[in-house]
Amino acid sequence: MGRVKIKRKSTLIDMTAMSDVTVLLLTFFMLTSTFLQKEPVIVNTPSSVSEIKVPTSELVTILVDQERRVFISIAGSQDSTWSSERVRKDVLIRAANLYNETHKNKIEFTQQQVNTFAKINMFGYPLASLGEFLDQPQSKQDELVDPSKNPNAGIPIDDNKDLTKPNEFQIWMNAIYNVSRDVMDKDGKTFESAIKKGEGIAIKADKETPYEVVHVVMDNLQTLKMNRFSLMTALKSEEE
Repeated sequence: MGRVKIKRKSTLIDMTAMSDVTVLLLTFFMLTSTFLQKEPVIVNTPSSVSEIKVPTSELVTILVDQERRVFISIAGSQDSTWSSERVRKDVLIRAANLYNETHKNKIEFTQQQVNTFAKINMFGYPLASLGEFLDQPQSKQDELVDPSKNPNAGIPIDDNKDLTKPNEFQIWMNAIYNVSRDVMDKDGKTFESAIKKGEGIAIKADKETPYEVVHVVMDNLQTLKMNRFSLMTALKSEEE
């Protein structure tokens, strides 16, 4: 009796449907993901059990490194009327006016410089030299705000208590607060109200940064009557 031949079936799998699903998923994640913004200093935030998420809009982030260099990031409303770029433009103009009120050497920014500043996510450079900084190409700007390449990087800050002669950090925060009164989202909530509630200001520092360094920033905020703010942390893992 002859052997029964088993009919071979094709092993070809049609992957068309799988490819379509993959492309759809990739598109979904690309459109819904929030990309990490470039920062002058890389910090590893301390761990905590807090699960409160930091808002992505109407937020001032104050980055502090171990050498007490300070950088600021401003995020406006999700409403295009008060986008981050528009808020940054107004803050820069207001900061220049506040600086000129207490300094003999006046500063002034061209419209091109204002537009360039509006596109910078996180900034930190002395106001007197900021105009020259904004005229530089992107690659040069990255070098100038990198503390490892430029020791003058960062916003000047000290223990000043005399608000008639504010330091530059206090000037920036005053400018931000003044502009925040006009910034309103689609629900009618103002940026100012978020700052007063402590939801609009977040301090981000490395877990190895000495408390004395972070305290200088907190003390400056309290001098400005900004007594409510949050500290950014990473969620503590089970091993910790």
